[in-house]
Amino acid sequence: MLRILRIHCLEWLGVVVLAFLAFVLLGTSDVMAQTFDEAKAAYKRGDYAIAMEAFRNLAEQGDTRAQFVLGSMYAEGKGVSQDEAEAVRWYRRAGEEGLVGVQLLLGTMYDSGKGVSQDYAEAARWYRLAAEQGDARAQVNLGYMYSQGRGVSQDYAEALRWFRQAAEQGNAKGQTRLGIMYEQGYGVPQDYAEALRWYRQAAAQGNAFAQASLGFMHYLGKGVSQDYVQAHKWFSLAAPRFSSSERDSQDRAMQFREKVASKMTPEQLAEAQRLAREWKAGQ
Repeated sequence: MLRILRIHCLEWLGVVVLAFLAFVLLGTSDVMAQTFDEAKAAYKRGDYAIAMEAFRNLAEQGDTRAQFVLGSMYAEGKGVSQDEAEAVRWYRRAGEEGLVGVQLLLGTMYDSGKGVSQDYAEAARWYRLAAEQGDARAQVNLGYMYSQGRGVSQDYAEALRWFRQAAEQGNAKGQTRLGIMYEQGYGVPQDYAEALRWYRQAAAQGNAFAQASLGFMHYLGKGVSQDYVQAHKWFSLAAPRFSSSERDSQDRAMQFREKVASKMTPEQLAEAQRLAREWKAGQ
């Protein structure tokens, strides 16, 4: 029986922190712009002790971005001894004030058990706060929690609702997960045509799981006529796009590509390889 691809739901913690930190440091504080700018400048030139003092003053006055940066400095040990507990304390203050990026970060931390004790219920709580503010990444992660019954009661209908919200915002992971729900009939009547529609949208963005899923659909003739050329093309596109942590899925895509190739004529194989070479994002 064909094994269903498993999609990792978690954003890489380091990527989340660095991306949001960069976003925060590009901005200015509406209330205390000069002080925030000075703190930001000190941080960028590596004067972490000066930056730490300035960000702390702002953080204690309720500046959520300063609270996040201060937490990040404790997490990284910049200008202060590394202290994950203190980092989380400041992250929580910013998250409780509604800073979406920090709410997502806290959800990821509790989900993965990095910097805090693993707590799926707490992860779901933070994901929900960010998801309700429209963050597509948090919506995907919260949907995953519901689909797995992790920190919440398993509820496919609720998972579907959050995946759809993310998918409709153009989030490729949300589109892929929504495709899986329709393909497998989780929380919705099984509908291969709808699954294909969402997989195609995610595949066009270069999502490896969606591309591999299209490969399987064409290989098996699920919702489409069986087409080895298209199956081989999608497996070829998917294989190099998996991350190093997704080696099992990558190996599976490559194995099925070889299985498809064994059933193809030389002309079909050449056509599939041409299509893969000429494919461009957005197609």
